Amino acid sequence: QVQVVESGGSLVQAGGSLRLSCAASVSIFSINAMGWYRQAPGKQREWVAVISSRGTIDYADAVKGRFTISRDYPKNTMYLQMNSLSPEDTGVYYCNAVTTYGTYWGQGTQVTVSS
Repeated sequence: QVQVVESGGSLVQAGGSLRLSCAASVSIFSINAMGWYRQAPGKQREWVAVISSRGTIDYADAVKGRFTISRDYPKNTMYLQMNSLSPEDTGVYYCNAVTTYGTYWGQGTQVTVSS
């Protein structure tokens, strides 16, 4: 059973920073891409960032220049460094892993940015 587990969510003041982590219990060789999504209260889940197995990276316009996605391949862990946070970044952040066996989602980690 593949597991994807996020961590690092917290309450932070506007302008602050957080780093989210996502650990996947699957061979790194089976992962095609990993991504971050978020869901604000009352809104649909939206894509935030993605990193492919080749290291190709892309970001949603709303986070470009503020968020940085990265992977630690030996640890099979993905990170999302979030800087200059604003209340609009509040939500549950989800990690997913697109693998040769299927796509797997974590349970989410709460990020709350106070003004």
